[in-house]
Amino acid sequence: MHNIDLILTLTGGLAAALLLGYGTQRLGLSPIVGYLLAGIAVGPHSPGFVADKVLADQLAEIGVVLIMFGVGLQFHFQELLAVRRVAVPGALVGIVTATAFGALVGIAFGWSWQSGLFFGFAISVASTVVLLRVLVDHNDLHTPTGHIAVGWLLVEDLITVLALVLLPVLVQGGSASSSGVALALGWSLAKIGLLVVFIFFVGGRLLPWLLGRVASTRSRELFTLAVLVLALGIAVGASKLFGVSIALGAFLAGMIVGRSDFSSRAASEALPMRDAFAVLFFVSIGMLFNPAFLAEEPWLVAATLGIVLLGKPLVSLAIVLFLRRPLRVALAVAVARAQIGEFSFILAALGRELGLLSESATSAVLAAALVSISLNPILYRLVDGLERRAKRSPRLWRLLNARWRHDTVEGPAPAGAEDAAAPGRAVVVGYGPVGRTLVRLLQENGIEPTVIELNLETVHRLREDGVRAVYGDVTHKETVQAAGTAQAIAFILSAAGMRGSEEAIRLAREINPKVRVFARTMYLREVPALYKAGADAAFAGEGEVALAMTEFILRRLGASAEQIDRERERIREELFGDLLAIEILLPPPPPHPAADPK
Repeated sequence: MHNIDLILTLTGGLAAALLLGYGTQRLGLSPIVGYLLAGIAVGPHSPGFVADKVLADQLAEIGVVLIMFGVGLQFHFQELLAVRRVAVPGALVGIVTATAFGALVGIAFGWSWQSGLFFGFAISVASTVVLLRVLVDHNDLHTPTGHIAVGWLLVEDLITVLALVLLPVLVQGGSASSSGVALALGWSLAKIGLLVVFIFFVGGRLLPWLLGRVASTRSRELFTLAVLVLALGIAVGASKLFGVSIALGAFLAGMIVGRSDFSSRAASEALPMRDAFAVLFFVSIGMLFNPAFLAEEPWLVAATLGIVLLGKPLVSLAIVLFLRRPLRVALAVAVARAQIGEFSFILAALGRELGLLSESATSAVLAAALVSISLNPILYRLVDGLERRAKRSPRLWRLLNARWRHDTVEGPAPAGAEDAAAPGRAVVVGYGPVGRTLVRLLQENGIEPTVIELNLETVHRLREDGVRAVYGDVTHKETVQAAGTAQAIAFILSAAGMRGSEEAIRLAREINPKVRVFARTMYLREVPALYKAGADAAFAGEGEVALAMTEFILRRLGASAEQIDRERERIREELFGDLLAIEILLPPPPPHPAADPK
């Protein structure tokens, strides 16, 4: 019976999430809204099918582990350091002010000050998942605006991870003496320190070695299984051996894997499993929400939304302008923080577990999340319009940008900024004989190549030779993105007989619609499928062999160079049709000194 309940909970929860997630996606909203609505639909407060809440919570725990592992996998200190002057003080001040607002709301509704602070902290952090989706949709991810917004939320994520570890110690030690609480807190910090040292110094060598051994088998299933075992195993081990939360263990495991050569492949092959369990996490959160609460506590919901949609954005806007950033960056960061997401749910669940948040407080967090996540993509579209309106008033424009200095803009240059100085970049998939030739050709003509390879030894050798290389499967979006396809002028599939060529072309086109795609295949019958997938030019091994043999035979028969060229073009037209020459990649040759009129 228990097994039937498990299957029913999985099937009903995922089916509702699929249906409502698809619906919200079609409406231009975040699918997370659909997942939360699915939880409401299968929860105890709605008619019809009711999922098993206990089983859903247990499955959601796996979702929490994998979400934290994914956050750690994508957390890079280099990105944070690039925007530290805005992200670090902005996140700290933003969390403190939103927590204070939440505490005031809690006290106004008769809660204890501890409950109010916890409530405020839960709604102070925004969703990185929602932010990334909005930035990608508006092509702002690889701009100074995107770098600052992502860095800001990374600091929030890091603070939240630490809070998940320390808050249980502080709350559970509340009845003890101050010295007892200090001792417990100190011991917890010491265990965290030991865990960090163990993970980074022991795991930093052991984990890449283990993944390397598994990767050498060339088995996708074994690699996926290895990543999942490491994520879950380290999370459980950290909890059992060091007494910290499984969330911190999973986060640290993700950071270690993210620093290795396997980061792109781990993200592409193992994290789809994270997405499935993360959906169950959002469904389980939605099951807590009672729609009748909106009518029972409308003022609490309104106050919570006021903090999320007005208080947080206005504080963020003031902080960014005070730190001398342009108005558009300030508006974008402010709107990006006008929502709450996955960490708010995790904190709300912890608050319920610690007895600090009532059911009404948790419901207010859920209601605010539903509304804010739904509105966030719409609000972000208003940024350009608000900037244009500000420009129409010279006095207002000077006031808002009075402190902005161009030399204060941090972070990497916007996408495409360096293309003016360099001919461009190209992504080459595969480093066999054809791949090596293409890489050399590109380098000789001033084009910077990036190689995608599934042979780890080849990746290491290329990096030693100064060639940028990415280890991963080109049929996964994370790998194609990590290779820099968004800034590339060409995407070249140099390996024949590669599985998933059409999917790789589709991903390259999705990431960069303007990129030139050149593909190689074994047989002529596969060429139409490559063109249909979006290739600009396709080369088949059969056709090239036919051309080479034709030229060889004609030379043996004594044909002239003109006859050979004419026959070659005729056969090429018959076999391939009109193809774009790869020469469009190459910069025009410099003029000969003798041709200079001066």
